Amino acid sequence: MGNDCEHHHHSSCCGCSVCSDHSTLLTIAWVVGAFVLVVLLAVFITWLVLRPTKPIFYLKDATVYQFNLSLSDNILSTVLQVTVSSHNPNSRIGVSYDRVSVYVAYQNQQITLPTSIPPLYQGHHDINVWSPYLYGASVPVAPYLCGSLQQDEAAGYLLLYLKIDGKVRWKVGTWTSGHYHLEVTCPAFFSFDSTSNGVAVVRFQRVSPCSVIV
Repeated sequence: MGNDCEHHHHSSCCGCSVCSDHSTLLTIAWVVGAFVLVVLLAVFITWLVLRPTKPIFYLKDATVYQFNLSLSDNILSTVLQVTVSSHNPNSRIGVSYDRVSVYVAYQNQQITLPTSIPPLYQGHHDINVWSPYLYGASVPVAPYLCGSLQQDEAAGYLLLYLKIDGKVRWKVGTWTSGHYHLEVTCPAFFSFDSTSNGVAVVRFQRVSPCSVIV
C-alpha cells in the first residue's frame, strides 16, 4: 500500500513538471510571436508613412557630334552628349546612387558604350544634372536597322532612346536599405536638317520625361 502511494505521488510530480514545462514553452512562444508581430507592424507603419517615391528623370538636351552610317559594312559611329536631370521627390528619404551607367539605343540595339556616372547621394527634394558624353565607334548594326535609319533620315526624323541602368539605395536617417535595380528610359527626338552645303545635321527637338522602374 505504501509503495502504491509512493508511485502515485511520483507520477503526480512528473505530470506537474511536464505541465509546467509545456506552459513555459507556450509563454515563450507567445512572447516571441508578439515581439515579431510588433516589429513587423512597426516596419509596415514606417513604410506607409515614408513610402519612398521613385526618382523623376527628364532628358533636357542632347547634342549629336557624329552620326555616321556606313552601308557597305553596316557600321554606325556615334558621338553625342546628353543632359539629364534627376529629382528626388521624397521629403524624408534620400537616394544613394551607387552604380549608374548611361548609353544610347536605337530601337532595341545598343549603339554606344555605357558611360559610368560617379556615385552620389541625393538628398530630400534635391535635383542633380548629368551631362555625359556617349561614344559608339564602329558599332556593327543589323542590316534591317540600317534600312530603318535610311527611312528615318528620308522622313526627316530620328528617335533614339537614352538608357540609364544602375543600383540605388534608400536612406532614412542612419538606416540604409538594400540595393534596388534602377531602369530609366528616355525618348530622344531628333530632326534631320540640311545645311547650306547639303550635309544633314541631327538636331534635338524637345525635353522628354523618362519612364522609371525601381
